[in-house]
Amino acid sequence: MSPDPTSGKMLIFTAPSGAGKTTIVRHLLKHFGELAFSVSATNRPIREGEEDGRSYYFLSTEEFEAKIAAGDFVEYEEVYPGRFYGTLRSEIERIWANGQAIVFDIEVKGATNLKKFYPEESTAVFVAPPSPEVLFQRLRDRKTESEAEIQTRIDRAGEELTYVNSFDRVLLNDDLETALAEAESIVLDVLGIVD
Repeated sequence: MSPDPTSGKMLIFTAPSGAGKTTIVRHLLKHFGELAFSVSATNRPIREGEEDGRSYYFLSTEEFEAKIAAGDFVEYEEVYPGRFYGTLRSEIERIWANGQAIVFDIEVKGATNLKKFYPEESTAVFVAPPSPEVLFQRLRDRKTESEAEIQTRIDRAGEELTYVNSFDRVLLNDDLETALAEAESIVLDVLGIVD
């Protein structure tokens, strides 16, 4: 059963970096054909294994700023100094036109902005780590960033954890299998699918 594209539905998964939201979203996309991933735009450099238009829409800073000026973003944030992320209006329209619900893997401020913009259409899920210490260790274990970048993410994560109760649902990612099963239940509930 596909959601009605005229009413549109969106599932917003948010969390501090390292909490596991990307792993959960990837799992859901493999299991539910009714869902489509909202590809965010960013001006950060592409990482090994990423693909433009699939991982992110990779834009230069000038291109990103031009899209801001043109009103092409539903939401955008300067997440880290000089690093912008945002949701293009055309991405939401494209997915809803295909009759699918949108799944976001997005940082906390972006999730808050989307929830304000689409209060009826969206369900926002905060993926919580078992503790700040576990989260900080996960960030260090990824080994994808310098120590200074990791420290910036840790500082930001500490702030983002204070938003946990601002969202519709909280999903504890302590045991991955349990978290994935709970995420599946959320999707079934939001889309009105009887298991």
